[in-house]
Amino acid sequence: QVQLVESGGGLVQAGGSLRLSCAASGRTFSNYAMGWFRQAPGKEREFVASIWWNDRSTYYVDSVKGRFTISLDNAKNTVYLQMNGLKPDDTAVYYCAASRYRAAPDPNRYAYWGQGTQVTVSS
Repeated sequence: QVQLVESGGGLVQAGGSLRLSCAASGRTFSNYAMGWFRQAPGKEREFVASIWWNDRSTYYVDSVKGRFTISLDNAKNTVYLQMNGLKPDDTAVYYCAASRYRAAPDPNRYAYWGQGTQVTVSS
């Protein structure tokens, strides 16, 4: 049974940093993209970043480029999202997900999802 478990969310002031973690288990994730999405109240789920497990290729939505970094630790089967320079607009529930499609921004292409972790950025 595949499980994705996020952690690391919290409350932070604007300009601060957080690191989200996603512990993946239940299968081998080679040939999978691991993605981070976020959803703010009243808004659709938005692609944030993804990384291809095999070669560590990364992709970001324009609004987080230069501020967020996605990475993974193969030995720990864990994906990270380092978030720096946080802004109030980054406030959302952040979800980890896994897809067989490389660089997929469409949430419908992700078969596995975590339960989400809340990130709140105060001004």
